[in-house]
Amino acid sequence: MKFDVVIVGGGLAGMVAGISLQKAGLSTAIISGGQNALHFFSGTFESLTVPEPRLSTLFQEAGIHVHYKEGVRLMPLGTFRPGALSLEDISLFDSPKIGRKALVVNFLGYHDFFSSFLAEGLEKEGMECRIRFISLPELEQLQLSPSEMRSVQIARKMDRVWEKVVQEVRVLLKDEDTVVLPQVFGLLDPSVPSRIRQGIPAQVVFAGTLPPSVPGIRTQMLLKRRFEVLGGTFLAGDEALEAHIHQGVVHSIVTRNLDSHYIEGKWFILATGGYFSKGLRTNPFEVSEPVFGLDVESAPDRNDWYNPSFAGDQPYMGYGVKTDKTLHGFREGAPLQNLFAIGSVLGATRPEFGSAAGMAINTAFAACDVILSEAEESQKEM
Repeated sequence: MKFDVVIVGGGLAGMVAGISLQKAGLSTAIISGGQNALHFFSGTFESLTVPEPRLSTLFQEAGIHVHYKEGVRLMPLGTFRPGALSLEDISLFDSPKIGRKALVVNFLGYHDFFSSFLAEGLEKEGMECRIRFISLPELEQLQLSPSEMRSVQIARKMDRVWEKVVQEVRVLLKDEDTVVLPQVFGLLDPSVPSRIRQGIPAQVVFAGTLPPSVPGIRTQMLLKRRFEVLGGTFLAGDEALEAHIHQGVVHSIVTRNLDSHYIEGKWFILATGGYFSKGLRTNPFEVSEPVFGLDVESAPDRNDWYNPSFAGDQPYMGYGVKTDKTLHGFREGAPLQNLFAIGSVLGATRPEFGSAAGMAINTAFAACDVILSEAEESQKEM
């Protein structure tokens, strides 16, 4: 299998790069192992301000609606964190006191939404709170097994019965000016959160739950759909095992599912993320990058990898692969000519690109700019 660009990793960084390159006319394949950081996405693109036009266009064409407001957002445990560029259904406020009285609503038997913590946090900001539970017949089957009563399973039901939720909340609502609901709406129909807001005569705030993140999975699904509509090849549930490299150039990748069928490319992008998605691995002696064997910036002494204070910043979380100015990954002290590393696999080694989602998007565009420039030069030489 031959492509212009092969991307290892199907999270936010990999998807933004894949869509951008495929739209520009380069045949692109994405190798995705499955779960990634989008499954834990809070809904706010950290370290990003108002997006540049191409990001706005990319999201719009994928059906992802965002808004911008510098403020704070409500976190799952009732605390507040600064936010700006966010998905449309994520509320941003001028201050943590988001209203006068709040009705916190949960579903009977759903334990991944922390109603008490949310109420306690809002009360600390001077609000009065009531907690109430809704029982829906559609969730009774899920309640038989705690493993089924999870955000995504509930969300698949909610897109069909959200009007019942609105009716139940309207009955429960007294003089509250704010209603807090679990973030389990709009998985398959992104318009559902706004419809709920229109149907409830109070400010509606969707608060996060335990992972997986419904807004994150929805974002992943929309990006994947857009990539495939553009003609991209998405290899889901596969894993890149090793790369064939000769004289500083990557020629192909071996994957678990394709076995002896190599995936060849002119350019390669590493977007596998950090430790959680196995983009970085550790043993008692080193931190390593497993696919291309890239050099990793880390302390040589294992004792310096961690902070004895559990609540303190942990040094190992900032480790990442080494790259040059244009994000080419280093291997054995020299940059590979056609390999770029983007997203959280960089750790905190490139702070100029931001952090978290901001880093994913900024580095994706930066790598694409170089690849498209090289592709244009190559066309001129032909």
